[in-house]
Amino acid sequence: MSSHTTTNTLGLSTFTCTWCGLSVSACAADGTPRNHCPSCLHSLHLLDHVEDGPSDCEGRMSPIAVAVLRTGDWMVIHRCLRCDELTSNPVCADDNQLILMRMAVRPLAQPPFPLEAFGTL
Repeated sequence: MSSHTTTNTLGLSTFTCTWCGLSVSACAADGTPRNHCPSCLHSLHLLDHVEDGPSDCEGRMSPIAVAVLRTGDWMVIHRCLRCDELTSNPVCADDNQLILMRMAVRPLAQPPFPLEAFGTL
């Protein structure tokens, strides 16, 4: 997400993704606010979730994982490439499903232990 937000003639707020360059509406297709690019899922570190206010960092937020809440809602987990803060943001209906699934299955596809260990159990 870019810190440069523009408003077009229809009154819709947009931003330009600093990772892939896509021009993105600040509202998802269902009308919910969006803070990340639906194509590459990257964002900008604009909010400080510890202090509950604006962040001075403004580093790029890279999507690193997905989490599923008890309600069944999916969240994208971002890590700031500048200060390493972790944040979570709701998945939007038009987010790139391939990237979301790749992040979801990564722990199964690349476990932190050898899979051969299961043969000895």
